[in-house]
Amino acid sequence: MDQSENQTSNPRIAEGAKTISDLVEARLSRRGLLGGLVASGGLVMTGCVAVEDTEGAPLTEAPSSDETLFKFDEIARGLDQTHHVPDGYRADVVLRWGDPLFSDSPDFDANDQSEAKQLQQFGYNNDFLGFVPLPADETGAARGLLCVNHEYVSTLLMQPGAADDYPTSMTPDMCLTEMAAHGGSVVELKLTEAGWAPVVGSPYNRRITAHATPMTLTGPAAGSDRLKTTEDPEGLTVAGTMNNCAGGVTPWGTWLMAEENFNGNFLGTLEEGHRETENHERYSVPSGWYQWGRHFDRYNVGKEPNEPNRFGWVVEVDPKDPNSTPKKRTALGRFKHEGAESVVAPDGRVVVYMGDDQRFDYVYKFVSAGRFDADNPDANPDLLDEGTLYVARFDEDGWVEWMPLVFGEGLLTPENGFTSQADVLIETRLAADLLRATPMDRPEDVEPDARTGKVWVMLTNNNRRTEDEIDAANPRADNKFGHIIEISEPDGDFTATQSRWEILVRCGDPNVAEIGATWNPLTSDEGWYGSPDNCAIDPSGRLWVATDGNDDTGAADGIWAMETTGERRGTSKAFFRAPIGAEVCGPRFTPDGETLFVAVQHPGDGDGATFATPTTRWPDFNDAVPPRPSVVAIRKKGGGPIAS
Repeated sequence: MDQSENQTSNPRIAEGAKTISDLVEARLSRRGLLGGLVASGGLVMTGCVAVEDTEGAPLTEAPSSDETLFKFDEIARGLDQTHHVPDGYRADVVLRWGDPLFSDSPDFDANDQSEAKQLQQFGYNNDFLGFVPLPADETGAARGLLCVNHEYVSTLLMQPGAADDYPTSMTPDMCLTEMAAHGGSVVELKLTEAGWAPVVGSPYNRRITAHATPMTLTGPAAGSDRLKTTEDPEGLTVAGTMNNCAGGVTPWGTWLMAEENFNGNFLGTLEEGHRETENHERYSVPSGWYQWGRHFDRYNVGKEPNEPNRFGWVVEVDPKDPNSTPKKRTALGRFKHEGAESVVAPDGRVVVYMGDDQRFDYVYKFVSAGRFDADNPDANPDLLDEGTLYVARFDEDGWVEWMPLVFGEGLLTPENGFTSQADVLIETRLAADLLRATPMDRPEDVEPDARTGKVWVMLTNNNRRTEDEIDAANPRADNKFGHIIEISEPDGDFTATQSRWEILVRCGDPNVAEIGATWNPLTSDEGWYGSPDNCAIDPSGRLWVATDGNDDTGAADGIWAMETTGERRGTSKAFFRAPIGAEVCGPRFTPDGETLFVAVQHPGDGDGATFATPTTRWPDFNDAVPPRPSVVAIRKKGGGPIAS
């Protein structure tokens, strides 16, 4: 989601910052690339930096092989009102905003929305998708639980009348409808001859919302005075979750919902000199994208100054138990979580990788104290309550230093405002500032691959980075198009505190030298993109990238297949294209690799777009129905693994 465009930059970035001559030139000269880049007049046609062999040495000539790991006919770049997939594939809309989930769910009526109805229907702007397989039914049909984050609502697109004298047009009932559309959905899916379909009325189906789902705070910050409110004087229970962007599925089959831009849900002003002033400023609280604080004290920081501290966490949900209470795992830190993807390290500890999606913020990983036991499910449910949270420093010599965020160590002491581990976790960003972590260009999905020891970091963009703020891991000023970093954990040990890193690609148009894009020259004119956001590793170990902001390149957002090994390393290929105004999220493969689920959110958005005047009416294409965020299932006609 690109609401982070409204965020402030890291206020402490200037402390200890190195210049381009200190970092980039040193790194490029060390790799023997600087002369070649200057001689070529840019990075575009050489493929250098982005194209490397398995030992890390750059290839100095364009690869000659035309063999690809991805067997499909690439689609064309473009921007129109519908979606596109390659020849030989089908893309079926499986779930739309407002679709019924329960046997008593009302039919969708965009002109007659309410909180009560939305609580029974599929929510708005679907982002993260998780798939938890279930045993086949009595006919042998495949089944699974789709876990969906409903990140936010596009108020003017979603609600009739909202654009009339906004924001005073927002009534309490309209705000409650928005709260009910946030959160998440668990939906049982069944594979039929016609494709995947929701099982309406399944006992697994569930809606989780921003205001009506009780959640338990767990871990070191639970019970902190800074988490206590009028409604929860013990600081242990929160009503709901909101702004859930990406997420993850744990090795034990639970769903991790990552709370991101929670700052936008608050209004009001703190009293002068309040304890939370610096903390709120570091998280841009309040930003007031929603008008809930006009009608509900909970979302007014002047009346409930601690309420924002109860958001920005990773929430763990058991999708197989619709009566279970979700848990906010405070040990994983509080920031604008884009995702929370996990992996089991060789010693059995669980590692969760996370990005803080804001310009000049950081990459993190959490290492559990306990070990995953596949043979004893009862040993795993609370693994994320105890462990060590680390923040990354990307050094110019190609090493990542993972620095522990532990109270009492280094600068994380009472002298610097921290009195407990709870304080360190509530103010994770300020703690990371003090440790001089590397400020990144909007780190979003961070995806580990257990088979290779690689970790892929999507850096979406940062048009506020100046020449003086360039560093080795963020090598472009005014970075409108983003880049992808590959981390290599030593011997596949994801718990390591020192790792290697390289830039896989710098995104953008390779035909415009001043952009400084670095694709493998085998990338076609259709294959390059901007603003990588989410990603997935398919069952064959191949990387797929989803974008948010590719429309800045003149083409729709979509899904791209990304070569990461061999002579084609750094080659990208276009696979899916979304309708105008939409961002593509997810993506998620079924275990057999034969289905790719993608989330298409805020279709029809754009400057001046409203409920009455969207830029498309996808997917219904009915003049009486607004555009509807939807989940799409992509399958090969005739069956078989995708792109194989």
